[in-house]
Amino acid sequence: MPFLILSILVQVALIVHCIKTGRNWLWIWALVLPGIAVFGCIAYIIVEILPDVFGSRGARRTTRTLGKMLNPTGDLRRLEHEARVSGNVNAITRYADELTAQGRYDDAIAQYRKALTGLYEHDPNIMLGVARAQFGKGDASAARATLDDLIRLNPDFRSPEGHLLYARALEGEGNYARALEEYKALAHSYPGAEAGVRYAQLLKSQGQHEEARKVAQEMLDEARVAPAHYRRVQRDWLNIAERLAAG
Repeated sequence: MPFLILSILVQVALIVHCIKTGRNWLWIWALVLPGIAVFGCIAYIIVEILPDVFGSRGARRTTRTLGKMLNPTGDLRRLEHEARVSGNVNAITRYADELTAQGRYDDAIAQYRKALTGLYEHDPNIMLGVARAQFGKGDASAARATLDDLIRLNPDFRSPEGHLLYARALEGEGNYARALEEYKALAHSYPGAEAGVRYAQLLKSQGQHEEARKVAQEMLDEARVAPAHYRRVQRDWLNIAERLAAG
């Protein structure tokens, strides 16, 4: 009974805090609905109260993560409103980026196309967004063609992400020889382990097992002398590299 009373008091206190501080009304449902109220209370404390108390980067990151879990389309609605009201190219591009992140690739492409006007007609970052969305929807040929246009229209533009996407698009088209060339060029210059791992994976799939093991082992050797932060951030890719190196 004392625990039940305490839990109700905590629940009421959090609801009052939510209302008084003008938090998103969806929190109230999370705090009162049976079955999720306990999780809702914990999430509210982590997302809305702890960041105010500590103001740490980790708390803010947790806030964003849990906020997306509880209201996954909140950012999308806000960005859609900003794009519609302002008509600003940057706002439209941010909206298109979020559409891509949520897997709405055709809608994203339409927004990117809308932004490619006037001074931004051949903007390389927006064109890269188009290619990213095209590849996301499974159209590797369209993505590669867009990237070819990007390179032709912006010969001085450099983007490790764009270069990796180009290699992946070639692989997606089945142009394995050219894809291997692009992956090889990226393997030691890309800021992360993904390019090298994809290079080793394609080598292995093409029957070049020994070369695949060699590339993977070189990546692991480089990672051992890299900062701990790098190994932590790239852990998933390095785990794949370990399996590739083991054959």
